[in-house]
Formats: sequence, structure tokens, C-alpha cells
Amino acid sequence: MLYFYIAVAFVVFLLIVCNIKVVPQATEDVVEFLGKYKTTWSAGLHIKIPFFEKVAKHITLKEQVLDSPPQPVITKDNVTMQIDTVVYFRIFDAKLYAYGAVNPISALENLTATTLRNIVGELELDGTLTSRDTINAKMTAILDEATDQWGIKVSRVELKNIIPPAEIQNAMEKQMKAERDRRETLLQAEGHKAAIITRAEGEKQAMILAAEGERDARIARAEGEAKAVYLAKEAEAKGLKLLREAAPNAEVLELKKYDALVKMADGKASKIIVPTDAVNAVKTNVMFSETTGLGDVTAPAPEEPAEPEVDPCCDRFKKE
Repeated sequence: MLYFYIAVAFVVFLLIVCNIKVVPQATEDVVEFLGKYKTTWSAGLHIKIPFFEKVAKHITLKEQVLDSPPQPVITKDNVTMQIDTVVYFRIFDAKLYAYGAVNPISALENLTATTLRNIVGELELDGTLTSRDTINAKMTAILDEATDQWGIKVSRVELKNIIPPAEIQNAMEKQMKAERDRRETLLQAEGHKAAIITRAEGEKQAMILAAEGERDARIARAEGEAKAVYLAKEAEAKGLKLLREAAPNAEVLELKKYDALVKMADGKASKIIVPTDAVNAVKTNVMFSETTGLGDVTAPAPEEPAEPEVDPCCDRFKKE
């Protein structure tokens, strides 16, 4: 009898040990009692009733990634392309996730594909290629709202890759090459234009500086000549002043006049202006020489030879 109780106690101990459940962090267990939802176990130690309770689903609450394969999508301008999407989601309600859909992950994947087709079908090719952020935002809002009844929270959706047809890719490459060539030509033209403008401005500035330099040089020469004339006149005025202060007599003034005449005669002037006093002095000297005969050094003219007288005696024999 003792062994029976020991055996019963051992079996009970084994049952208790086998039905002790430890739920890890960031996970939840959905527990059913006789096939009906009973409770949700969060992280920690739990004991279930053997034969009556069971863990229906073990669910992780961490954020998960759904990487869908490329989906064929037709744009508004009838271009078929392949688009690969990535969906980031997490489970916020284990009960809804367990009983909301048969396969929530598959349902989310199909919903992502259909939503993508609907959004891209309203856009043209260029709009699809340039509106990734808009498509991501619309898909996130639509999927988050639709998956609330499955206990899924969609945090964000990203378009991983957009693959247009080969002919479209070739056309786009040609277009990009033409655009780059156009930009290169435009940049070269702008550079050439800037160089011409800069060179013209440089030449203009050089001409302005040269003109200013010539003007300053002329001004400086004119100022120098004016100063020289001023100094010469000032020296002449000082000389006249000193001569006036020296009070010269008439003989000295007469000598100065002759000196002035000599200097004027040595020059290249075509006209000589003779002072009135000098003319009067010359007239006086000429009249004096004519009256006295002094200074007349001209030799008298030779007398004409007299014709020889005719000798009748001698000339008679010569004729014969």
C-alpha cells in the first residue's frame, strides 16, 4: 500500500513538473481550455491543468520583417514592372493574431501585393520612379488599418527595388546620357561665356587704367611745364628786380641791347625785331661815316685806258 501512494505521488509530481511552463520575454502563449480560448500567458512561470488546458499558439511580440518577392505591377501608362516590397510589422494582440485569420502572414503578403498594384496603377512610370515616399506612406496607412483585426501593427513599408522592362531601362539610360551631354554642353557654354566676359572686363579695366595713367602723366607734365615757366618768370622777375636795384647807367643798357641782338641773330628765327634805340644808333653811325669818310673802305674803280695816238710816220709802214 505504501508503494501505491509513493507511485501516485510520483505520478502527480511528474504531471506537475511536465505542466510547468516558462514563457520567455517578448513572447505570449494563447491557452485553450477544452478547445476554447481561456487566457493569454505573458512572460513568466505558469502551470497549466493537465489534460484540460493546452497552449494553442506560441507568439513572439518582436518586430518582424516580411520580404515579399518581386510582384508584376502595371502602371497607368501600361508599363509592366517588377516591384519588391519589405513590410515591417509586429503582433500587438496574441488572441486576434491566433483567431483573426487562418494564416495572417500569408494574408498580409497578399494584401501587400494587391495594395501595391492599386496604388501604382494610379501612377505613371515617371511618377512611380520618383514617388517612393508617397507610395510607402500610402501602403503603410492602408495595411495598418486593414491588419488591426488580425492583431498586427504595420510600422512601415519600403519599396526595396523597382525593375522596369529592359527597353524602358535602355530608353532611360539614353535619356540620362542625353541629359548629361546637354548639361555638359551648357556648362561649357557658360564657362566660355564667363571667360569672354572676364577677359572683356579685364581689357576694359586695363584701358581705363591706361587712360587714367596717360591723363595723370599729361597732368604731371603740364604741371611740371607750368612750374618751370613759373620758375623761369620768377627768376626773370628777380633778375629784373636785382637789375633795377643795381641802377645801371646808359652804357650798360646799351651793351645789354647789343647782347640781345647777337643772341637773336644766332637763333633760327626768320624775323628779327630791332629796338628803336638800336635803329637810331645805327642811323647815327651811318650818317657820321658818310660825312667824315671814315670807315669807307671801298677801293675806287680803275680808270679806263686811253686810246693810243696815231703816228702817221710809223703807221704808214705797218700798213704797207
